[in-house]
This record gives sequence, structure tokens and C-alpha cells, in this order.
Amino acid sequence: MLTLRDPLWNTISVEPFALALIDTPAFQRLRNVRQLGLAYLVYPGASHSRFEHAVGAYHLARRALALLEDAGVLDDTLAADAGVVRAAALLHDIGHYPFSHALEEIGALHHEEVARPLVTSGRVAELLVSSLGADAPTRVIALIRGESASPLQGLISGSLDLDKIEYLRRDAFMCGVAYGEIDAERLLHSLTVVADPDTGARRIGIVEKGLAALESLLFAKYQMYRNVYWHHAVRSATVMYKRLVADALDAGSLDARSLAGFTDEALLAQLERDHPSSLLTGLRQRRLHKRSFECPAAQLSGDECEWIADDRALVARVEAALERELGLAPGDLLLDYPAKTQMLGLDMPVLRRDGSVLGLTARGWTGAIDLPKLSEDLYRSARWLRVFTANRTEISPTPLLRFLKKSPGDVRALVNAGATLLG
Repeated sequence: MLTLRDPLWNTISVEPFALALIDTPAFQRLRNVRQLGLAYLVYPGASHSRFEHAVGAYHLARRALALLEDAGVLDDTLAADAGVVRAAALLHDIGHYPFSHALEEIGALHHEEVARPLVTSGRVAELLVSSLGADAPTRVIALIRGESASPLQGLISGSLDLDKIEYLRRDAFMCGVAYGEIDAERLLHSLTVVADPDTGARRIGIVEKGLAALESLLFAKYQMYRNVYWHHAVRSATVMYKRLVADALDAGSLDARSLAGFTDEALLAQLERDHPSSLLTGLRQRRLHKRSFECPAAQLSGDECEWIADDRALVARVEAALERELGLAPGDLLLDYPAKTQMLGLDMPVLRRDGSVLGLTARGWTGAIDLPKLSEDLYRSARWLRVFTANRTEISPTPLLRFLKKSPGDVRALVNAGATLLG
């Protein structure tokens, strides 16, 4: 076993087959893909990479599996899945794009799908087959995509997956904030395998005494979104990057099929060479667009403004129309409404002290976790609709919000007609 020193988990032991996977070019690329994208422009310490996060997730997988074995719930059938689970934890981010999730917001293939050919062919697949069996690549990608029938699926993708524990702890630590301080040891010791009360199928669950630690994880996730992931300056940099890459793709300066092969700096260098722009200069020199309008999701109802998160082509046309109407240059105005995320989702069985099993879902559990309204309120307080401009620009909020609240069809019709949008 090789041991690695890690600032978060201290000492990480790596078995030979995992070390061989780490040494592949596909995995080594993750050293140069930042875990938090452009958040380092706001939190200088947020320069950690997908590489150390993936190794940390592997460490937690080894720890969780050992604890399950000590608890006597890892029978021969589950033990046969252990190596594949450790590999999936290590490889779960191997398909990530440069600068984290931003490119998925403009319609790029999801990173878990990008991972499929990297895991099921080439050197990674050869190592998985030689160490874990002929079907190992298929089983690993199924775990990564949340499609595995293994009872251990919840360790890789679920309400209390190891990825979530790792990134919340590491991101908070590297950003220098206290929001992600969750009780990881308590959570790991609380994991178990039980029969689902609805289906009877075995799956990862939690013992009742771990519920307080689970609550802390859910609130840590909310606080990290509110204060780090969706911080207004982080979102400004992110939306600048999204527009920059989208424009380069539209101009033919970038090929969408090549995006997942870049590191962060390699992509910026390619853009500097083939698609220079004021947006790229702004990111390089940290001249971020300013907030000229913002509105919390709590002031919106139903699906109002969701087209801004979902329809990149329409957003680009609206941005161009508003730029012309306000006398701004192309790229000077950017709309941002972060894509929906499941802020406090829950779906896992709880092993109660009396030996019974109760399904814990987003509908809550009276006396333990009652999250329905709280979850929605927290989510809506963290998510903001914003208009960023290169220089702070006076935009009348009432007509702007009235326009942005229109249905996608009405917005498209106004843009097609060349109508005044803020009249």
C-alpha cells in the first residue's frame, strides 16, 4: 500500500490497482481541473483540483466499506462489490470538464456520460478488467451514473454518498469557511445496509443515531451553495466563462467533442489563441461583471424565469437584444439563474433503535427531520436571478422583471419581432 499525505484526511492508503488507475493520463488530467471552477477568483484558497477530491472520495470508500465489514453487514455478495465501489469512488469525476460544472449549464454532455468511454475503453478499462473482472468497467460506470443494482450504490450516488461528504468538507476547508464542517466520522459510522421498507431490496441506509449528523450535512450543503457555490461574484465569473465558451463554440473556434480533454489552463490558452475576447481578458485580470439587477427566487413563482436556466439559445438572443436596447457592446450583459439543484433531497432507509426500518424522504419524518417547507425556503433563499453588466448599468427593475417573467414562447416572440423589451 502506498500512503499519500492529504491536508484534509491526513494519511490516505492507496492499494496497487488504485495507484495504477491514478497513474493513467485520463486521471492525471484531473490535477489541472479545479474542483470549484472560478471560485478561486473570490476565495483564493479554492485552487484545489478534482484530483485530490477523487482520491479523497476513494479514501472514504475504503473507510466506509471497512466499517460496514466491522459491523457485520458486508456479506460475501456485498464484499464482491467492494473493489468496484472503490474504483467508482476514485473515477467518479474522470469525465469532468474544465472549471467544474459550468459547461453543463450551456448544454454540454453531462460529465458522468463523458466518463463512459474513459472507463469502458482504453487503459482504465484494461486495469479494471485485469484487477476486478471482465464486467468491471460496466459495473463501475453503472455506479457512477447511479444505475447500478448493487445494494452499495448509495455510497457512490445517493442522499448520503461519499462524494458529497468529501466535497463539502474539502471545499469548506480550502475556501477557509466553516459552513461545510460536518461530522464525517459520525456519518461513516452510521452507515448500514438494510431492506428498503417499500421494495424489500437491500440498500445503503443510516442508523437512527446518525440523523443529527445527516441534518448537519444537509444544512452544510445549503450554506455552501448560498455563500460559496452561488456567491454573486462566483456566478459572475461563471456566467462570463459560459458565454465565452458558448461564443467560441458558435464561431467554430472550439469543438464541443474536445472540451472534456482540456485542462483549465489549456482551454483558456486555446481561447486566447483562437477566440480572444473582452470576457477572457476580464477573467484573466479579474475584472468581473457587476450586478445591475438581482431578484431572489423567493419573489418568483412556479416556473417563472426558468427558461434562463434551461434554454441557452434563447438566453443568448435575449442578451444580444438587451445589449442593443441599452447601448452595450456584445458580451457586456449576461443573464444568470443557476440551474436547479436538489438542495436538501432525502431518500434513504433508517434503521430505528427498535430494529424497524423507516423510509426517510423529502416528505420528512415527524420528530426527526421535517424538511418539506424548510427545504424549499432554503433553496429559494440561496438561488438568485441576476443581470450582470461589464460596468454597473442602470436598468429599470420593474419592466425588466416583467419581461423576464414572461413565458419562453412570449419572450421568443418579442425577440423575433424586434420589439422593445423594456418598454
